Amino acid sequence: MIDQSIFKSYDVRGIYPNQLNEETAFAIGRAFIKHTSAKKVVVGYDARISSPDLFKALSRGIVSQGVDIYNIGQVPTECLYFAVGNYDFDAGIMITASHNPKEYNGFKIVNRDKDFIRIISGKDIEESVKQDDLKTEKEGQVKEKSIWNDYLNHIFSFIDINRLKPFKIVIDASNGVIGNVILKVKDKLPIEIIELNFEPNGNFPNHSPNPLVEGSADQIKKEIKKHKADGGFIFDGDADRVYLVTEEGNFIKADITLTLLAKYFLQKNPGGGIAFHVTCSKSVSEFVKKWGGRPIRTKVGFINIQKGLIDNNGIMGGELSGHYCFKDNFYSDSGMVAFLTLLQIISQDGRKVSEIIKELSVYFKDPEINFEVKDKNSIMEKVKQKYSDGKQDFLDGVTVEYKDWWFNVRPSNTEPLLRLTIEANTEGLLEQKKKELSEFIVH
Repeated sequence: MIDQSIFKSYDVRGIYPNQLNEETAFAIGRAFIKHTSAKKVVVGYDARISSPDLFKALSRGIVSQGVDIYNIGQVPTECLYFAVGNYDFDAGIMITASHNPKEYNGFKIVNRDKDFIRIISGKDIEESVKQDDLKTEKEGQVKEKSIWNDYLNHIFSFIDINRLKPFKIVIDASNGVIGNVILKVKDKLPIEIIELNFEPNGNFPNHSPNPLVEGSADQIKKEIKKHKADGGFIFDGDADRVYLVTEEGNFIKADITLTLLAKYFLQKNPGGGIAFHVTCSKSVSEFVKKWGGRPIRTKVGFINIQKGLIDNNGIMGGELSGHYCFKDNFYSDSGMVAFLTLLQIISQDGRKVSEIIKELSVYFKDPEINFEVKDKNSIMEKVKQKYSDGKQDFLDGVTVEYKDWWFNVRPSNTEPLLRLTIEANTEGLLEQKKKELSEFIVH
């Protein structure tokens, strides 16, 4: 029996081996071919302890359907996206649980759709697994594929390397898969890099593979101050998310980093569209308009950001989780493209990172607050009524905007939770409205 809870909206993910094991991986490999009708697929994996065994089992399932696999080895997730987008592969699977704790593993499943990479829902794969009516006459083969030269040329195409200036940064690879990539590009950059947790280790011995977990950024903060560095970057376990850290050791909110990236891409693509979701700071939209761009506001979730870009001919987008995606990267996310672009932005600006960020940090906003509630819909209706004097929209939950503050309340799709985001013109007003809304939702 396969644990049905591993099939998520965007991927397949669970605790190894209790929820997700070799038998499950074999079944998913077979179902993946049935669902996609792929004839040629590419597979990569992250640094987790269980990834090599899951790769073998998944491969057996795929080749049992007469399909050849091309193994690109231990790589960041974006390398899998690149392989599917750049070569003649029909589809691909990345074995990863991204930023989840070490006990987890999973599969990110994609196929090529014209000029973008489409994420296949774990729910869709679940249906194919359930049917289990697969046969084959001839087994496929597992072959090796090196993508490094083409991939490195691709990510460097986003910047002008001659415009980078010497400065010092700390990079925390979180014992994930980005360390080896940084080592491959290090000699091409005029930048001094202080390496932190570069060795891939699925036990994640130094801190969580999720940079947002409390304590994860303690190391990089100390190293930045110790080496008097100009800033730093911290990646998550599979390196599809990256966070900028100032020379003072302060974490930059991802929507502010998105604004920084948006300015760069709008200078290269005047009038372009920038995608962001409803809980990002309203300053993102304001700056995009100021710089001549088109704001593309979407529901929360990477798939929605990607769809917003595609439907509105956008050039790049991002979300609060630290994912940044780019039209010229097959509309997919890339921590390395964001990283290299930020290096060029910092080089060209010349000011300290904290000073660059300060002028973009216009308002006061706390991280999203979660409330466990019994009746999400009833509370949502009460919120709409209580705040009916504000400007309301219902793109994702309810967003209510006033002259000097706004908030969004949206229900979780999978849990009995309401999620609250508030932003205000002053810190005092933020605290006041946070108390007011929190008490209203709870009671």
